[in-house]
Amino acid sequence: MIKHNKLYASLVVVAAGKGTRMNMDMNKQYIKVGGTPILARTLRKFDDLDYINEIILVVHCDDILYCKDNIIDAYKFKKIKCVVTGGLTRQDSVFNGLKEVCDEADVVIIHDGARPFVDEGSIIGCIEAAIACGVATVAVPVKDTIKSSNSEGFVDSTPDRSTLWAVQTPQAFKYNIIMDSHKCAKKDNFVGTDDTVLAERLGFKTKLVMGNYNNIKITTKEDLIFAEAIINAEEEL
Repeated sequence: MIKHNKLYASLVVVAAGKGTRMNMDMNKQYIKVGGTPILARTLRKFDDLDYINEIILVVHCDDILYCKDNIIDAYKFKKIKCVVTGGLTRQDSVFNGLKEVCDEADVVIIHDGARPFVDEGSIIGCIEAAIACGVATVAVPVKDTIKSSNSEGFVDSTPDRSTLWAVQTPQAFKYNIIMDSHKCAKKDNFVGTDDTVLAERLGFKTKLVMGNYNNIKITTKEDLIFAEAIINAEEEL
């Protein structure tokens, strides 16, 4: 196991979306589950972890003051280096955050602000895999059969489920890899579905790290029900 005191790890938390699918009058990141805002729950997982040296938080431009008052100050987070404004896309938002990362960082972790149930083991495993392999992501094996369709809506193929994984965050990278990947993507006007795709197009291989099915991204009102159930189950343990 890597000794964290010899490793400088920077975290970029992306919380710049408006959460339109939630159809509520506030950004989904600030909705309370179990009495605590989603974003505060997410940040707590990392702020309490010795492995993390600094946190760069990316939020929507309209939310900066609200976030500082109601999240950072209210919950007394200690590792947040700065709060930056998000971009037009998630990829733009991540890049805005990366520009504030300490240039002496060994590894950069990127995590969705709306994933408050990530566990410590997944975070540490992802960091250690990135140090060993360069690029890593937390993921879980898919449970359902997946179908590939053609343009007319008919099944084209059925991939072997045993080889398929549902990708989550955190994702972790050696500093130079993620910076070069984003710079090249920006230069080429390439937009990827996640940050590992940007590294993969430069020839890097992504190491999969076993995650947890509770590590959901809260996107819809139905997810809020699931989130409350996870909290209730944790409290019963």
